[in-house]
Amino acid sequence: MLQLPRAMLDQVLAHARRDHPDECCGVIAGRDGVPTRLFAMTNAERSPTGFVFDPAEWLRVYREIDDADEEFLVVYHSHTMTEAYPSRTDITWSRETEFGHWLLVSTRAADDEVRSYVISDGVVSEEEVRVT
Repeated sequence: MLQLPRAMLDQVLAHARRDHPDECCGVIAGRDGVPTRLFAMTNAERSPTGFVFDPAEWLRVYREIDDADEEFLVVYHSHTMTEAYPSRTDITWSRETEFGHWLLVSTRAADDEVRSYVISDGVVSEEEVRVT
């Protein structure tokens, strides 16, 4: 289960709407599984069908999280034309990252669809998103 404060989820949704029709992306850091900070990042790909963290921004965020003794809890991004379900690219990328949760937002319809997953060894498992 992924627990997120309402304000943090609202930030993710606002970021997804702001970047639409391109995918948005970002990370959420935390301590002991508790989210502490959100980093809305730049999609260097500027694409409606994929995302890539800007390398310089990614290095800055990585160092900031490491220096604060936080951990990477969540990678989030939007899907602009499909449901909020991990793509093959997401699943492949998950093998190279240290994120526990994959939060996806679909902006294809008026009502945003928000879902979270754990991806382990290519196996996708949906989990509950509890807003606190």
